[in-house]
Amino acid sequence: MSDDRSVDLAALRAEYGDAGLDEASAGADPWQLWQQWFDEAAAAGLHEPNAMIVATVDPDGAPSARTVLLKGVGPDGFRFFTNTASRKGAALAHESRCALLFPWHPLERQVRVEGLARPLPAGDVAAYWASRPRGSQLGAWASPQSQVVAGRDELELRHREAEERFAGQDVPVPPAWGGYRVEPASFEFWQGRPGRLHDRIRYGRASNGWEVTRLAP
Repeated sequence: MSDDRSVDLAALRAEYGDAGLDEASAGADPWQLWQQWFDEAAAAGLHEPNAMIVATVDPDGAPSARTVLLKGVGPDGFRFFTNTASRKGAALAHESRCALLFPWHPLERQVRVEGLARPLPAGDVAAYWASRPRGSQLGAWASPQSQVVAGRDELELRHREAEERFAGQDVPVPPAWGGYRVEPASFEFWQGRPGRLHDRIRYGRASNGWEVTRLAP
């Protein structure tokens, strides 16, 4: 549906810059390149450079995606925390394969990651939980994530009940709250280039490390 005031989506386009990514500059280790790009996104002042899209598949084969915040990274994978009874948690319990996307558009960059999501140990979950602001902890108790609620009033009531329940004490980790570590099977680094001849460098796991290939844009 459209009218004369609608934006012409087909006409929206931007020319990308001259910055490129070749195999030599990318290097042999995707973790080093990811860290370099993340550091540059943070240094450029991007809003929440650790925001990433997590895509999952549910038992019916339906895909879904949402934005979460990356809360840890290392050679063992990317870490994030959530309500494990949420839609994403139910999907990951059924199918651990998932995809991540880091959309650093102001730098004309994206990074795609595909891999397996493994539940984090309770100790890791508790350590991160303790670092969260108290308001966020109470919000986690108040929100039955992904479930239908009657309205905003119900959420606010649940939040007040959580405040009263844990008044004067530390807020414990909710039973359904946890975290995941996504172990990458592949990385793809995307750098915008003029004329839509973008650079796409892919790293796939191999027996001796990582296999580096170039994909057509």
